[in-house]
Amino acid sequence: MGGAAGVAGVAAGETGVDDLPTTIRTTRDRIRRAAERAGRDPRRVRLAAATKGVDAGRVLEAIRAGLTICGENRWQEARAKMDAVGDHAGVTWHFFGRLQRRKLRHLVGRFDLIHSVESLEQAEEIHRRAREQGMVQSILLEVNVGGESSKGGFRPDEAPDAAAAMDSFEHVAVRGLMTLPPGQPDPERSRPSFRQLKALADRLAAMPLRRVRMDELSMGMSNDFEIAVEEGATLVRVGTALFGARPPVSTAG
Repeated sequence: MGGAAGVAGVAAGETGVDDLPTTIRTTRDRIRRAAERAGRDPRRVRLAAATKGVDAGRVLEAIRAGLTICGENRWQEARAKMDAVGDHAGVTWHFFGRLQRRKLRHLVGRFDLIHSVESLEQAEEIHRRAREQGMVQSILLEVNVGGESSKGGFRPDEAPDAAAAMDSFEHVAVRGLMTLPPGQPDPERSRPSFRQLKALADRLAAMPLRRVRMDELSMGMSNDFEIAVEEGATLVRVGTALFGARPPVSTAG
Protein backbone atom coordinates (compact mmCIF):
# COMPACT_ATOMS: atom_id res chain seq x y z
CA MET A 1 0.00 0.00 0.00
CA GLY A 2 3.01 2.30 -0.04
CA GLY A 3 1.79 3.45 -3.44
CA ALA A 4 -1.43 4.82 -1.97
CA ALA A 5 0.24 8.03 -0.85
CA GLY A 6 1.62 8.49 -4.33
CA VAL A 7 -1.83 8.06 -5.80
CA ALA A 8 -3.12 10.67 -3.37
CA GLY A 9 -0.56 13.19 -4.52
CA VAL A 10 -1.29 12.53 -8.17
CA ALA A 11 -5.03 12.72 -7.64
CA ALA A 12 -4.81 16.04 -5.86
CA GLY A 13 -2.41 17.41 -8.41
CA GLU A 14 -4.37 16.24 -11.43
CA THR A 15 -7.80 17.41 -10.32
CA GLY A 16 -6.56 20.45 -8.46
CA VAL A 17 -7.85 21.32 -5.02
CA ASP A 18 -9.72 24.23 -6.59
CA ASP A 19 -12.05 21.69 -8.24
CA LEU A 20 -13.85 20.62 -5.09
CA PRO A 21 -16.62 18.55 -6.71
CA THR A 22 -14.04 16.42 -8.52
CA THR A 23 -11.73 16.19 -5.50
CA ILE A 24 -14.56 15.13 -3.19
CA ARG A 25 -15.77 12.58 -5.72
CA THR A 26 -12.24 11.22 -6.22
CA THR A 27 -11.68 10.93 -2.47
CA ARG A 28 -14.95 9.07 -2.03
CA ASP A 29 -14.00 6.75 -4.88
CA ARG A 30 -10.75 5.94 -3.12
CA ILE A 31 -12.65 5.24 0.10
CA ARG A 32 -15.02 2.96 -1.80
CA ARG A 33 -12.22 1.02 -3.47
CA ALA A 34 -10.34 0.60 -0.18
CA ALA A 35 -13.49 -0.74 1.49
CA GLU A 36 -14.12 -3.14 -1.35
CA ARG A 37 -10.54 -4.42 -1.17
CA ALA A 38 -11.17 -5.29 2.46
CA GLY A 39 -14.55 -6.87 1.76
CA ARG A 40 -16.35 -4.09 3.61
CA ASP A 41 -19.53 -2.23 2.75
CA PRO A 42 -18.40 1.20 1.48
CA ARG A 43 -21.57 2.73 2.92
CA ARG A 44 -20.14 2.10 6.39
CA VAL A 45 -17.33 4.61 5.79
CA ARG A 46 -17.91 8.36 5.83
CA LEU A 47 -15.72 11.22 4.75
CA ALA A 48 -15.27 13.80 7.51
CA ALA A 49 -13.60 16.87 6.03
CA ALA A 50 -11.01 18.59 8.23
CA THR A 51 -11.99 22.19 7.58
CA LYS A 52 -9.52 23.80 10.00
CA GLY A 53 -7.97 26.81 8.32
CA VAL A 54 -10.44 26.71 5.43
CA ASP A 55 -12.48 29.88 5.04
CA ALA A 56 -16.25 29.75 5.34
CA GLY A 57 -16.83 30.44 1.65
CA ARG A 58 -14.70 27.46 0.71
CA VAL A 59 -16.50 25.25 3.22
CA LEU A 60 -19.85 26.34 1.80
CA GLU A 61 -18.58 25.50 -1.68
CA ALA A 62 -17.61 22.03 -0.46
CA ILE A 63 -21.04 21.54 1.12
CA ARG A 64 -22.69 22.48 -2.17
CA ALA A 65 -20.40 19.93 -3.82
CA GLY A 66 -21.76 17.20 -1.57
CA LEU A 67 -19.74 17.39 1.66
CA THR A 68 -21.85 16.29 4.64
CA ILE A 69 -19.44 16.31 7.63
CA CYS A 70 -17.27 19.30 8.59
CA GLY A 71 -14.67 18.78 11.29
CA GLU A 72 -13.09 21.60 13.26
CA ASN A 73 -10.24 21.75 15.79
CA ARG A 74 -10.81 25.06 17.57
CA TRP A 75 -14.01 26.47 18.98
CA GLN A 76 -13.47 30.11 18.06
CA GLU A 77 -12.79 29.30 14.42
CA ALA A 78 -15.62 26.78 14.33
CA ARG A 79 -18.14 29.22 15.82
CA ALA A 80 -17.41 31.91 13.26
CA LYS A 81 -17.56 29.39 10.45
CA MET A 82 -20.80 27.81 11.64
CA ASP A 83 -22.43 31.22 11.86
CA ALA A 84 -21.20 32.21 8.41
CA VAL A 85 -22.12 28.95 6.70
CA GLY A 86 -25.50 28.56 8.40
CA ASP A 87 -27.64 25.44 8.60
CA HIS A 88 -27.77 23.02 5.70
CA ALA A 89 -29.90 19.89 5.57
CA GLY A 90 -27.86 16.75 6.07
CA VAL A 91 -24.68 18.58 7.12
CA THR A 92 -23.20 17.91 10.56
CA TRP A 93 -20.25 19.33 12.46
CA HIS A 94 -17.68 17.24 14.32
CA PHE A 95 -15.04 18.43 16.77
CA PHE A 96 -11.58 16.94 16.19
CA GLY A 97 -9.36 19.10 18.39
CA ARG A 98 -7.86 18.56 21.79
CA LEU A 99 -10.37 19.49 24.46
CA GLN A 100 -10.04 22.28 26.99
CA ARG A 101 -12.29 22.05 30.01
CA ARG A 102 -13.23 25.72 29.87
CA LYS A 103 -14.36 25.36 26.25
CA LEU A 104 -16.55 22.28 26.74
CA ARG A 105 -19.56 24.44 27.55
CA HIS A 106 -19.37 25.77 24.00
CA LEU A 107 -18.95 22.39 22.33
CA VAL A 108 -21.69 20.37 23.99
CA GLY A 109 -24.86 20.55 21.95
CA ARG A 110 -23.17 22.34 19.05
CA PHE A 111 -21.30 19.38 17.57
CA ASP A 112 -22.93 16.17 16.44
CA LEU A 113 -19.85 14.19 17.50
CA ILE A 114 -16.83 15.05 19.65
CA HIS A 115 -13.93 12.84 18.54
CA SER A 116 -11.30 13.62 21.13
CA VAL A 117 -12.39 12.78 24.68
CA GLU A 118 -9.22 11.75 26.47
CA SER A 119 -10.15 11.47 30.13
CA LEU A 120 -12.95 10.44 32.44
CA GLU A 121 -12.99 13.99 33.83
CA GLN A 122 -13.75 15.39 30.37
CA ALA A 123 -16.55 12.87 29.91
CA GLU A 124 -17.99 13.82 33.31
CA GLU A 125 -17.97 17.50 32.37
CA ILE A 126 -19.61 16.77 29.01
CA HIS A 127 -22.23 14.70 30.82
CA ARG A 128 -22.94 17.57 33.22
CA ARG A 129 -23.24 20.12 30.42
CA ALA A 130 -25.46 17.84 28.34
CA ARG A 131 -27.69 17.13 31.33
CA GLU A 132 -28.17 20.88 31.81
CA GLN A 133 -29.33 21.11 28.20
CA GLY A 134 -31.54 18.04 28.43
CA MET A 135 -29.74 16.30 25.58
CA VAL A 136 -27.33 13.44 24.89
CA GLN A 137 -23.88 14.30 23.51
CA SER A 138 -22.21 11.73 21.26
CA ILE A 139 -18.47 11.27 21.78
CA LEU A 140 -15.55 9.09 20.81
CA LEU A 141 -12.78 8.05 23.17
CA GLU A 142 -9.35 9.05 21.94
CA VAL A 143 -6.80 6.25 22.33
CA ASN A 144 -3.07 6.98 22.31
CA VAL A 145 -2.01 3.81 20.52
CA GLY A 146 1.58 4.99 20.12
CA GLY A 147 2.06 5.98 23.75
CA GLU A 148 3.33 9.39 22.64
CA SER A 149 3.78 11.96 25.40
CA SER A 150 2.94 14.77 22.97
CA LYS A 151 -0.55 13.40 22.34
CA GLY A 152 -3.55 12.99 24.56
CA GLY A 153 -5.77 9.97 24.83
CA PHE A 154 -6.37 6.91 26.94
CA ARG A 155 -3.75 4.20 26.98
CA PRO A 156 -5.21 1.07 25.39
CA ASP A 157 -5.18 -0.69 28.77
CA GLU A 158 -7.14 2.19 30.35
CA ALA A 159 -9.96 2.20 27.80
CA PRO A 160 -12.02 -0.72 29.16
CA ASP A 161 -12.31 0.76 32.67
CA ALA A 162 -13.04 4.21 31.24
CA ALA A 163 -15.77 2.83 29.00
CA ALA A 164 -17.29 0.92 31.90
CA ALA A 165 -17.35 4.09 34.02
CA MET A 166 -19.02 6.09 31.24
CA ASP A 167 -21.67 3.45 30.71
CA SER A 168 -23.62 5.01 33.57
CA PHE A 169 -23.66 8.49 31.99
CA GLU A 170 -27.20 9.00 30.72
CA HIS A 171 -26.35 12.18 28.82
CA VAL A 172 -23.25 10.89 27.03
CA ALA A 173 -23.30 8.40 24.17
CA VAL A 174 -19.91 6.76 23.64
CA ARG A 175 -20.09 5.71 20.00
CA GLY A 176 -16.59 4.40 19.40
CA LEU A 177 -12.89 5.22 19.35
CA MET A 178 -10.50 7.63 17.68
CA THR A 179 -6.74 7.59 17.25
CA LEU A 180 -3.90 9.61 15.80
CA PRO A 181 -1.07 7.12 15.16
CA PRO A 182 2.57 8.19 15.24
CA GLY A 183 3.44 10.17 12.11
CA GLN A 184 5.02 7.98 9.47
CA PRO A 185 6.48 8.91 6.07
CA ASP A 186 5.26 5.57 4.75
CA PRO A 187 1.49 5.30 5.34
CA GLU A 188 1.76 1.51 5.41
CA ARG A 189 3.52 1.80 8.75
CA SER A 190 0.31 3.15 10.29
CA ARG A 191 -1.46 -0.14 9.65
CA PRO A 192 -0.47 -1.79 12.98
CA SER A 193 -1.89 1.18 14.90
CA PHE A 194 -5.19 0.96 13.02
CA ARG A 195 -5.36 -2.77 13.65
CA GLN A 196 -4.70 -2.19 17.34
CA LEU A 197 -7.57 0.28 17.58
CA LYS A 198 -9.93 -2.10 15.78
CA ALA A 199 -8.95 -4.95 18.11
CA LEU A 200 -9.57 -2.72 21.12
CA ALA A 201 -12.97 -1.70 19.77
CA ASP A 202 -13.88 -5.37 19.30
CA ARG A 203 -12.83 -6.04 22.90
CA LEU A 204 -14.96 -3.18 24.23
CA ALA A 205 -17.90 -4.21 22.07
CA ALA A 206 -17.84 -7.62 23.75
CA MET A 207 -18.14 -6.11 27.23
CA PRO A 208 -21.58 -6.19 28.91
CA LEU A 209 -22.24 -2.47 28.54
CA ARG A 210 -25.66 -0.87 28.06
CA ARG A 211 -24.94 2.55 26.58
CA VAL A 212 -21.39 2.36 25.26
CA ARG A 213 -21.25 1.33 21.62
CA MET A 214 -18.38 0.71 19.24
CA ASP A 215 -20.14 1.73 16.03
CA GLU A 216 -17.49 4.26 14.96
CA LEU A 217 -13.74 4.13 14.40
CA SER A 218 -12.31 7.54 13.54
CA MET A 219 -8.86 6.95 12.08
CA GLY A 220 -6.91 7.84 8.97
CA MET A 221 -6.09 11.20 7.43
CA SER A 222 -5.03 12.46 4.01
CA ASN A 223 -1.87 10.36 3.75
CA ASP A 224 -3.17 7.06 5.11
CA PHE A 225 -6.98 6.99 5.02
CA GLU A 226 -7.14 4.14 2.51
CA ILE A 227 -5.17 1.89 4.86
CA ALA A 228 -7.39 2.99 7.74
CA VAL A 229 -10.47 2.02 5.72
CA GLU A 230 -8.95 -1.39 4.99
CA GLU A 231 -8.45 -1.85 8.75
CA GLY A 232 -11.96 -0.87 9.81
CA ALA A 233 -12.32 2.93 9.86
CA THR A 234 -15.87 4.25 9.66
CA LEU A 235 -14.82 7.92 9.70
CA VAL A 236 -11.75 9.27 7.91
CA ARG A 237 -10.59 12.82 8.66
CA VAL A 238 -9.33 14.29 5.39
CA GLY A 239 -8.20 17.88 4.96
CA THR A 240 -5.13 18.43 2.81
CA ALA A 241 -6.26 15.98 0.13
CA LEU A 242 -9.44 18.02 -0.26
CA PHE A 243 -8.37 21.60 0.32
CA GLY A 244 -4.62 21.58 -0.18
CA ALA A 245 -2.05 22.82 2.31
CA ARG A 246 -3.41 25.44 4.66
CA PRO A 247 -1.58 28.20 6.51
CA PRO A 248 -0.86 27.66 10.21
CA VAL A 249 -3.70 28.63 12.50
CA SER A 250 -3.21 30.19 15.91
CA THR A 251 -3.37 27.65 18.71
CA ALA A 252 -5.72 29.89 20.67
CA GLY A 253 -9.33 28.77 21.07
